[in-house]
Parts: sequence; structure tokens; C-alpha cells
Amino acid sequence: MARFGGYGRGGGGGGMNMQQMMQQAQKLQAQMAQAKEELENARVTGTAGGGAVSVTISGSKRFISVEIKPEVVDPDDVEMLEDLITAAANEAYVQADELVQNSPLSQLGV
Repeated sequence: MARFGGYGRGGGGGGMNMQQMMQQAQKLQAQMAQAKEELENARVTGTAGGGAVSVTISGSKRFISVEIKPEVVDPDDVEMLEDLITAAANEAYVQADELVQNSPLSQLGV
């Protein structure tokens, strides 16, 4: 019986062999691991209130720290401080999104 499509033993249409495909996959995995590590180690900081509040997160969007200048701590206006923290955090997350979009991970299609 004749075989059609060239997919019998040894066929495959002249593409990469299995060993080459495995090497390519391993290379891609190593690149992804390195890019993820770089994002984890990267830091971005969002600020609000002219620098009165700063929020720092990692490139992988883990919260790292918040810094608040004493002059913006007003017990009679806690809502303003909450708004400044929220604004700074949102700015930091926008920066982290941009970092991810420009990282090798996005180029790898992840």
C-alpha cells in the first residue's frame, strides 16, 4: 500500500529532526527563565503628590515597598493619603506593564 503525504518513517518533509526541536525548545525555555528572572529583579516606582508618596513594585508586579513623607500624614485627612497611595501604586503598575511589554517574554510570545 502506498503512503501519502510523506509522513511515514523517515518522512516529515525535510523539517527539523527531533533532536533539533528539543534543543530549540530547551533554548527557548532558558530564554524564558532568564527573562522572568530579570522581570522579578527589576524595580519600578510610581509617585504621587509631587513625590510625597512612592510605591515600588517588581517587574513581575509584586509589591515591594511604600514610602510616605511625614508632611502628608494628616490624621484629619486620611482619605487624601489613601488617594495618593492608590495613584502611586497605579502608576507603578502601568510602568510594570510597559516593562513586561518591552521584555524578551513578549517577544517570545508569552
